[in-house]
Amino acid sequence: MKKHILIVEDDPIMRLGMSHFLKSEGFVITQSPDGEDAIKKIEKDRYDLIITDLRLPIFDGFEILRKAKALSSYTGVIIITAYAEVRDAVQAIKEGAFDYLAKPFSNEELLIAIDRFFRFQNLQDEVVHLRQTLKEKGGLKDLIGVSPAMMDVFDRITAVSITDVPVLIVGESGTGKELVANAIHAISDRSDKPLVKINCAAIPENLFESELFGHERGAFTGATSFRKGKFEFANGGSIFFDEIADMPFSLQPKLLRVLEDQTITRIGSNSPIKVDVRTIFATCKNLKECVTAGTFREDLFYRINVVPIVIPPLRERKDDIPYFIENFMKHFCERFNKPGLTISELAYDALLSYNYPGNVRELKHAIERAVILCTNSRIELKDLPNEIAAEVSMTPCNRRDITLEESIKCFEKQKIIQALRDSGGRKIEAANKLGISRKVLWKKLKEYNIT
Repeated sequence: MKKHILIVEDDPIMRLGMSHFLKSEGFVITQSPDGEDAIKKIEKDRYDLIITDLRLPIFDGFEILRKAKALSSYTGVIIITAYAEVRDAVQAIKEGAFDYLAKPFSNEELLIAIDRFFRFQNLQDEVVHLRQTLKEKGGLKDLIGVSPAMMDVFDRITAVSITDVPVLIVGESGTGKELVANAIHAISDRSDKPLVKINCAAIPENLFESELFGHERGAFTGATSFRKGKFEFANGGSIFFDEIADMPFSLQPKLLRVLEDQTITRIGSNSPIKVDVRTIFATCKNLKECVTAGTFREDLFYRINVVPIVIPPLRERKDDIPYFIENFMKHFCERFNKPGLTISELAYDALLSYNYPGNVRELKHAIERAVILCTNSRIELKDLPNEIAAEVSMTPCNRRDITLEESIKCFEKQKIIQALRDSGGRKIEAANKLGISRKVLWKKLKEYNIT
């Protein structure tokens, strides 16, 4: 899309000369002979850049600068000034102008200043979204898992990351759908561009279209300045729609249109904008059921369901729980300055046995709570949430349907595992903790198939 520049200059020869040159360079140019006319134009239309003389009839360059910045911080201002007014130009930069040009200047100098501004503007956009991405990715963001189900997820992530096809991530709340989206973007060719995120359940319906596509100033009540939409900010990168099932039905055809032709139009504008964006979607709902219920468009469902990635709930991959416990313990012990904190055998058994309806998020919060509440060097049952602590009575060693001998062997095995965990795998130290010889420990390891 061509950049729109407003030239404010009371010298008609200089104004026409700049206009003719910049039009030949591919810019859309509007001219203004004085400050009053310029301010009227700024109030009516949006400009990407304003080039204004400092000394003008009625309103000077300072007034134009202040008005432009008040209406849109996105609009740049370059000041034109005589050598004697350089001090004033420096003051204008302090007030928000991007640069100044001292008269006389060549067309090449003018073009260099304009090019520098638009490069700076693009860098600003990237910095803003990189900061937002880093903020959103704070905390534990790595995917963890050794279970066969998670191995399949990792393989699918690797396969789709090298393509640009839409991806639909399906899983219960708390399973890590956003982390999968982060991973897809991070190992793709778009990783140096923004990953923009939208929570479809959190945006009011009347603001949704503006959030996606942006708007022009005056497009609707409250639109006091121009605003870019999420698709424009994500240009070149990826956009992640979380809880896509909650997108308003009235907007679904417009999203489908964007997915088909990669073109958006801001509210209040008739100029289409081409975008290059990779789309990733996530939901905890059954979209086929939503289609049947009439809340989700069937054509949109088939358009986004090109490559589905299903994340199993934590209760179906309990092999992964010890790795999550270890990772969360390390993180929260560092965060809350509690080095060397361990978990008692009963507390560990309870964490392993619980089914986690809230999935990984619930386990993470349980460990965080336990680390905070623990008053000694070891997390006990009392430090865990009640619903998890209650599971200890249902652990294999305490079940009513096993014999005394089986129960004793179960506790013995758990005791050996805990001693090995506490000693960091050092068998001599573990044997000393258990009060047995190293030879007896080796025999028990073989008997219970402990690796």
